[in-house]
Amino acid sequence: MNLTTKELSLLEDQLGYEQVLTKKYRAFASQCTDAQLKIKCNQIADKHQQHFNTLMGYLQ
Repeated sequence: MNLTTKELSLLEDQLGYEQVLTKKYRAFASQCTDAQLKIKCNQIADKHQQHFNTLMGYLQ
């Protein structure tokens, strides 16, 4: 599949967003004292990491 320059640019932006969200939720999880909240933050971070991995798959 050949992506246009615009599509590649949008994909690059989205990859960046997913990386930022993953890092933020990992940071939130590390600061949580509530176990349930920590688990939820890690679950959300995992989901954004999955999104990142899926998007990267389009580039391979």
